[in-house]
Amino acid sequence: MSQAMQNTSHLLMIRPVRFSFNAETAVNNTFQSANDDDAQETALKEFNDLVSILREHEIDVTVIDDTPEPQTPDSIFPNNWISFHGDGRVVLYPMYASNRRLERKPHVLEKLKSKFVITDQIDLTAYEDENVFLEGTGSMVLDRNVKVAYACISPRTHVTVLNDFCLRLEFTPLPFEASDINDFPIYHTNVMMCVADQFVVICLDAIKGDVERKAVVDSIIDSKKELITISFDQMNHFAGNMLQVRNNLGEKFVVMSSQAFRSLDSGQLSKLEKHNAIIHSALDTIERNGGGSARCMIAEIFLPVRS
Repeated sequence: MSQAMQNTSHLLMIRPVRFSFNAETAVNNTFQSANDDDAQETALKEFNDLVSILREHEIDVTVIDDTPEPQTPDSIFPNNWISFHGDGRVVLYPMYASNRRLERKPHVLEKLKSKFVITDQIDLTAYEDENVFLEGTGSMVLDRNVKVAYACISPRTHVTVLNDFCLRLEFTPLPFEASDINDFPIYHTNVMMCVADQFVVICLDAIKGDVERKAVVDSIIDSKKELITISFDQMNHFAGNMLQVRNNLGEKFVVMSSQAFRSLDSGQLSKLEKHNAIIHSALDTIERNGGGSARCMIAEIFLPVRS
């Protein structure tokens, strides 16, 4: 399987119109730390700055504006409700917070259909009726090269839905339990782990069980990717929430927030830069109020492009 499958030059980002702290998600997202009154204005600037810097690097970003109604304070994080795959399939995911389910707005798919080929839609959202969830590529970090789905089990990531996704898209599930330094379950796998084409960034300390930690490490080694570990403190600064992308010329980049970038030491940065250049942008307001960072803001589009 081609290594190029792990990253794409086509990204979807949703421009926020009513971004704010979401009390429904804060119950199990310990990365949300503030409730700023004027969050929308600052978040919009941070969003636009990130889009600009990606486009300056010749990366194709499809930006779709959110709608004021219904209000969706977390719409800036589309990777949780939808994923796009190379065979033209689109997956819709069951979401933990009821107000996040409203993010599945039809105009998003309609706009994408004019640019990309969508062959089929896999709708997992009925699991919401059973109170079990899988929040897209937040809940799972996919190694598309070797078809492994890493997933940290949490109130937002249930093994039943994980197994269903893996069965339909032919991934091998690798579930594990992970918690932060205070033993609170980590809400999304993508805040502790990033899988790129030739490296994996992960906070191994978060995986408490020796057997599960060994299974994850063995899987990374089997995939022939360099293991780059980060600390709890770096994870708390969103250093796990990075994403490898490429541009129209095939050059590779890893995208992260400026806070994440500043938390990394020179050794870690040189390991990353050996594989790709680094793009970072300030996302402090989005991180504080939304509890997500650069990777959460980007839904990768692997769909075939319309000719």
